[in-house]
Amino acid sequence: MPSEFPMNNPRNIWQSQPTEPFKMSTDEIRRKAQQLQRKARLGAVSWITIGLFLCVGFARTFARTHEVVPRIGWGLLSLWGIYGAYQAYKWIWPGKLPLDATVGTSLEFYRSELERQRDYVQHVWRRAGLTFCFLGLAIVLVPALIQSLGAPRLLRNAVPFSVLAAIWFAIFWPTRKRAQQKLQQEIEELRLSGTENRS
Repeated sequence: MPSEFPMNNPRNIWQSQPTEPFKMSTDEIRRKAQQLQRKARLGAVSWITIGLFLCVGFARTFARTHEVVPRIGWGLLSLWGIYGAYQAYKWIWPGKLPLDATVGTSLEFYRSELERQRDYVQHVWRRAGLTFCFLGLAIVLVPALIQSLGAPRLLRNAVPFSVLAAIWFAIFWPTRKRAQQKLQQEIEELRLSGTENRS
């Protein structure tokens, strides 16, 4: 019977196999730390640029809108753009790794940057200011949707936005969770590597 022969189960055999310890050479640690630093800088510059671009675009719409409620919404969206740019600089822009960094320093730098990225992803709703974004969108769109209830053609125009928002949420949450798990796994592997290097 399956319960009497647990080792006949391929899953049990696979899970009972010994795992090899995670090891990284000195050069690989330095290379990965420098690569992470470059990648984080590029990511930060990208998000800062996008945030400033959105800030200017929403501010222009704010200046051209005369109704009070939509102006509040566009103003919030403009503030969200600048807030997102600031938060990208604060949380994504990496620290400085010295050129003559030792193995321990490189490993600590690499791990601390991964931890910062993990924390940013974990709290992205607050740190990227997504509350401001969706509040601003709601202030802009809800009055227009209410007005469009009497005009089916205008209501149909809201359908593509609703579909895009649903797709965004369906992609955003699983992607965020996967990124967080991947970062955490790499952090744990680095902790193990650091312990081995000290022993």
